[in-house]
Amino acid sequence: MLLKSDNTLLGISYFNNDFYSLLFRMILNLVVLTLMIRFLYYQKAKRKDYLFTYYLIGMITFFLCFGLKKLDIDTGMGLGLFAIFSILRYRTEGIEIKEMTYLFLVIGISVVNALSSNKISLAEMALINGVLLLITFGLENLWLLRHETRKVITYERIDLIKPERYAEMMADVQERTGLKINRIVVGKIDFLRDSAQLLIFFDGDVQQFGSQPDEMPFQNDN
Repeated sequence: MLLKSDNTLLGISYFNNDFYSLLFRMILNLVVLTLMIRFLYYQKAKRKDYLFTYYLIGMITFFLCFGLKKLDIDTGMGLGLFAIFSILRYRTEGIEIKEMTYLFLVIGISVVNALSSNKISLAEMALINGVLLLITFGLENLWLLRHETRKVITYERIDLIKPERYAEMMADVQERTGLKINRIVVGKIDFLRDSAQLLIFFDGDVQQFGSQPDEMPFQNDN
């Protein structure tokens, strides 16, 4: 029978004392991640997509390590896991970071669930899968953080790039782009062409400008 009298299902126990260890370590890990990602990184970067990535990769890595340390993994299995995660390095240049995060999350959950045995209780498995689903849902829908997008533009009025004329430059760029800009960083200056590269920061959740944000802001000419 699938359900046995010794409180197991397919040889997997419903509950063991390691559940409390998992719960405590998970809460500790989540608190540290929140302090580091939300209150240190996000305060400066305002990149909601990376915040989403750091949280989920941090949690799935924690669950993978917790689950695998309870199992006897031989060399063949270790090489197999290495091959699975090497997929993340194969032709991933065209994949957005959020999709890459979901790919890592799907692979991680699949590995944890596939390697579950009688050493990992059903309560632990339910907690791992449930927490990952709740965190993903919360980051996608509930935790409404401001996402700051950056974009490089070429600006010809180099007379306004002086620090004392920053307010005038801000007003001029906002009028031309139609964006409510949070801040501007002056990059490469070309006095021969009377132009400069400006890195503008604006709230990408409510404003759209161009196609994709610039990941590598200031490019040098060859």
